[in-house]
Amino acid sequence: MSFSSLSLRQKGLLMTAAGPLIISPDALLIKLIGMPDSQVLFWRGLLVALGFLAIVLLRNGRHTVEAFRRCGGTGMGVALLFTCSILGFVLGNQYTKGGNVLMILAGAPLIAALLSRVFLHERLPPLTWIAIALCLIGTSLIVFDDAGPGSWVGNGFALLAAVSLAGNFTLCRTRPGVDMSPMPAFSGLIVATLALLFSLPSGGIALPDASQAGWLVLLCLVLLPLGFTLIQRGPLYLPAAEVGLLLLLETVTGTLWVWWVLGERPSTLAFVGGALVLGTLLAKGLIDLHFERSRRGAARRDAAQDEPGARNC
Repeated sequence: MSFSSLSLRQKGLLMTAAGPLIISPDALLIKLIGMPDSQVLFWRGLLVALGFLAIVLLRNGRHTVEAFRRCGGTGMGVALLFTCSILGFVLGNQYTKGGNVLMILAGAPLIAALLSRVFLHERLPPLTWIAIALCLIGTSLIVFDDAGPGSWVGNGFALLAAVSLAGNFTLCRTRPGVDMSPMPAFSGLIVATLALLFSLPSGGIALPDASQAGWLVLLCLVLLPLGFTLIQRGPLYLPAAEVGLLLLLETVTGTLWVWWVLGERPSTLAFVGGALVLGTLLAKGLIDLHFERSRRGAARRDAAQDEPGARNC
């Protein structure tokens, strides 16, 4: 079966799932870079903006300006929400435990489902609600050892990230057929500007050394723009809650990256939680594929029965 023969939903599932897998080394590479938060945010924002712009140029050529213009005011809202999700994630990790941040971020699919229900009147099938619940449990098990009361400030930043992420995907759904993936380029510039302003009292931005620069380029100029372009295109094909659900793949695979490279072995509960998340997403995908094939088969049979030759038999 070729990619072109897949339905729009199947293409959306594959592209959206590929995004979190591509950005999954994020936490690992941040550890390897080893720079202060303001420095990482500046270079991350600047390089991510350049990476997104390069992708938009490659995809649209001389129509690049039109690609941004099509996004309109909604696109600026998407850019601001994307910025808030980045700042909430980074600052949340600074003020509270990483486990708290991941547990709160795991609620993004549920928040997206509620936002879509209220503002878009989208009804999700029971299977999706069950998958959201199981993935919430699985993610909680992954970060159980690192979770704790934490700081209200840090938890608040993590909640900001989750709500912004869910709002971003929901807002994209308000403009069917409009590709909002160019807009995170503006988010990168906003993040870089804010990081520069906050770093001025402590001496400004420092140049990374050769090793740090290599990891920064790999992560921020290549992996993040490519992965988030695929994720940001997800709402073209899928409900916002399902895009958020697939984003949980990053939590599982990111944990495995850190274990494999740095030797930070996850706990037994983390393995169980990861298996539950991956198993849930795989089972949901297979069940959705079965139902979709059944619907397409029924549609073909109905079309065949409506043909003149079939009616004359």
